[in-house]
Amino acid sequence: MACLADLADAPVIGRHPMKPAPDLLPLLERPATSSATVGPAPLLTPPGTPLLALPPMLPPTSLSSPVPLLSPRDPAAPFAWRDGRALSAAQFLAAAERLAERLPADGRAVNLCCDRLLMALGLAAALRRGHLSLMPPNTLAATLRQLPADARPAYVLSDDSAVDTAGMALVSLTPADLDVPAAALPQVPQVPLLDAAQPAVCLLTSGSTGAPQPHVKCWGPLAANIGAEAARLAELLGRADLAGLTLVATVPGQHSYGLESSVLLALLGGAVLDAGRPFYPADIAAALARLPRPRALVTTPFHLKALLGAGLALPAADLVLSATAPLTPQLAARAEAALGAPLIEIYGCTEAGQVATRRTTAGETWHALRGLRLSRRTGATTAATIPADATAPASDVAIGDEHFIVEGGHVGAPTPLADRLELVDAEHFRLLGRGNDVVNVAGKRSSLAHLNFVLNRIDGVDDGAFWLPDEVPGAATRPLAFVVAPRRSAREIVAALRRELESAFVPRRVLHVAALPREATGKLTSAALRHFALTALATLAQRDGTPARCDGTRTPDEGTIALHVAADHPAFDGHFPGQPVLPGATLLAFVLDALQARPSLRNRLGAALVVEQVKFLATVGPGTALALRFTPRGRAIGFEVSAGTTVVARGVLGSLVG
Repeated sequence: MACLADLADAPVIGRHPMKPAPDLLPLLERPATSSATVGPAPLLTPPGTPLLALPPMLPPTSLSSPVPLLSPRDPAAPFAWRDGRALSAAQFLAAAERLAERLPADGRAVNLCCDRLLMALGLAAALRRGHLSLMPPNTLAATLRQLPADARPAYVLSDDSAVDTAGMALVSLTPADLDVPAAALPQVPQVPLLDAAQPAVCLLTSGSTGAPQPHVKCWGPLAANIGAEAARLAELLGRADLAGLTLVATVPGQHSYGLESSVLLALLGGAVLDAGRPFYPADIAAALARLPRPRALVTTPFHLKALLGAGLALPAADLVLSATAPLTPQLAARAEAALGAPLIEIYGCTEAGQVATRRTTAGETWHALRGLRLSRRTGATTAATIPADATAPASDVAIGDEHFIVEGGHVGAPTPLADRLELVDAEHFRLLGRGNDVVNVAGKRSSLAHLNFVLNRIDGVDDGAFWLPDEVPGAATRPLAFVVAPRRSAREIVAALRRELESAFVPRRVLHVAALPREATGKLTSAALRHFALTALATLAQRDGTPARCDGTRTPDEGTIALHVAADHPAFDGHFPGQPVLPGATLLAFVLDALQARPSLRNRLGAALVVEQVKFLATVGPGTALALRFTPRGRAIGFEVSAGTTVVARGVLGSLVG
């Protein structure tokens, strides 16, 4: 049976080839005798015996201990399942060694693999080469072109040979890369040790600006994070560890939650990976049914709600994990009843990683992971220190003089959170909502997170989101709600909201839509919702505004279009009685009408037109004469609407394609 003494002379790999490795602290009270090497190292531990034990996880400021690539387990036991076939830990390690030999000597890996097992294989191989793995939020070439610059050349790891790599070299991965015959496995396999300070992954979140925000994570702190998560989940399940727990995940592995709670929980937490990423309810049910127990579903409130609403008989699970948005107690109770398993929520952010957990049906209090402490601070906090989030870039976060800090454990240095908390003590808190989503309507304050929480727990609302239009000088702004609710009328939804919300927050309009523009994780970013709302409202106003459309005619200046807003236009009805104001959506509809009448401009944008930006600067009343001017901007078109010398609106029209 292998022990830690057998590993004292094992090479530590993954350092940059130009930096010699310092001597390691002993793993069994004796110094290492071999110098560090770079590149693939031999594989460890005879089949049928446990792999090496993890050394104690040190805080991120102590980076002297090496960290294994794989947590302790029987090397012959399944590390992953793919299409009903198990891949052992020994086979995975051997496949990673073989793939590492194919990778460039130096560079950065851009991991785009959709197959979760191939993604884990690419990550492990890159770690063996000492390469940082970048995790973009999507596979669009436009996103890849915005990756952070670096002197090291980037290459793409993908299981799609037709992917547009934006000019980067492609290393294709296929299921054949996992085929390692038993005869090819070494009799004494080894688990590679990595420098705890080695940069391992760079998570890239788009934020509402669309520009990827990089967050580099080193292997030691990542391992400490996953170790804390695994210990907490095992404790909540009454287990000694997570050995043999198979993970079915609906979230992509490139997202921080998907990476931590599926890929890394298998590599570093002792769990077993499922290669797939089921999305539709029937696929999720089938994935659970074909895997052995114990098994866990790693999902989001959006996916969970769709799964429970499908009316399927669901296979029993042993654990359900949820993250990316707060879950209602009602939905958590339904999930536990349908799947026969406890539901645990995970709270965290890209900057700090996982911070806390709670069992939603047991109460609203969150419990911080081991070693973490939370505190309340007062005083100015610069935007640059606030974690970037998919719902808002760091520059948009405004939390005033009060903010909350997490520190210790895998986080190390004090890190501000972008949420408002109610602290019970240094390890327990209640979540009050995002620090940047507070809305003020008619002198009343609430948070969008709370409004969305109330909306989505209405029976019959499959999905929904509040949206607050831009303020227009001189006019009151009221929220709108977009819902996916084919069985409930707008009147019924408004009535349900009136029973729970102050009248100021009851939406002026409830608009039924086929779907909201959520990401693969179920997140709905403020930028995506804004584009969706503006385009949907303008299109609706175009369709419904026929009785008294605005006249649009050319002026002597061929670049300007004259618009006249009829005094009896139906859009004025009920829109601020006594002081009628043209809704912004109707003004946008006029702009779109004028664009449709000019094919040479309209054809620039293709079929999928979106309102990328718009700012309403002044009100428009009945009978107003307006001037509209379009300005081509590459693949987009800018516009400006004026009333005399006053600019009332300006914006940019674009396309979803390209």
